[in-house]
Formats: sequence, structure tokens, C-alpha cells
Amino acid sequence: MTHPTGRIADHAISPVFLDRWSPRAFTGEAMPQATLLSLFEAARWAPSAANGQPWRFIYGHRGTPAFDAIYDALDDGNRRWADKASVLVVIVSQTHRKNADGEMRPAYTHAFDTGAAWAYFALQAIHAGYHAHGMGGIDRARLTDVLGIPDGFRVEAAAAIGKIAPKETLPEDLMKREVPSTRKPVAEFASEGRFIA
Repeated sequence: MTHPTGRIADHAISPVFLDRWSPRAFTGEAMPQATLLSLFEAARWAPSAANGQPWRFIYGHRGTPAFDAIYDALDDGNRRWADKASVLVVIVSQTHRKNADGEMRPAYTHAFDTGAAWAYFALQAIHAGYHAHGMGGIDRARLTDVLGIPDGFRVEAAAAIGKIAPKETLPEDLMKREVPSTRKPVAEFASEGRFIA
């Protein structure tokens, strides 16, 4: 199955999975709050162990102090392009939760569950006419401090949300990278019965 993005699926899947990619060129136009809330609504319905829902999303619209606080904690490479995002989001997971006896225990699947919520969020962005670009290049300690994230929670990643702009709006080196990426074939990560390297 060849998709308009140039991506090729080896097995039958919904086109939405090929639509989703992580561009850097954004228009900078404002995103309606109702649209952003629809992305969070999609994240809300992600599966989670024991229905713990350990995810938290902290966001800022472009042109607000909340946006600036997140932007300032991005690595230099991400600051080169993320200023044109409509919204910046920090994705946080709850690392511990109380058991039935009120004792705080590690929530072993917190990152797994929060990753599922992020995936739902990113797919809903496509449905709404936007793209979401996840970023690991962030100052987690700074975000923990400036966003008031308490103990028992961990900053996982950040994301830039926006509408795609022409790649020519990017610096030349980034312009060359502004294409949907490929993926490993299924046979390289899925195996029956035994682990494969």
C-alpha cells in the first residue's frame, strides 16, 4: 500500500497511520482551544493498566507565557523550529500511585500507558488537520521546576502541534530532513515464540 506521503505499508492498515509524521515546518497560526481539547479528549480514551490513567499534559498556546516557558526548556535543535508551533505540550506520567491500603507504590506501566495516550493525541491531531511532533530534546529538570510538577511524576517528552507550512520556511539543513520517515519492516521487531535481536 503506497500512501501520498511516499510511505509504503507492507500489510493492510488504516491510512491514518501513514498520514501521521513529525514535521518541523509549521505555520504558527492560532489553534482553537476547542480543537486542542479534542486532542486531549482522544488521549483520555487511551488504554491504561487498572484504568490508572497516569498521563498529564501541560500546554501553552503560541504567544502566551505558558508557551514561552516550555519553549525555553527545549534543546537548541528544537528551538530552531518549534517557535512556529501553534501549541507546545509537555507530557508527564505518574510514576507512583496509592494501592488499596493507601501505600504509594511504583506504577510500572506509567510510561507505557502515557505513550498510548500520546499516540491517541497525535492521531487525533491528524484527524483535526494538524500534526504533532514529539520531542525528547528537552530540559526535564527545568520543566519539572517551572511547571510545578510534584514528586511521583516524571516529564516524558514535549510536543509541538501545528499546521504544516512549506518546508522552505525552515533553515536549509532542516529543509532537507522535512520528509516523512520510513520504518523497519515488521519482521525486524515482531517474532513468534522467541526474542529476535
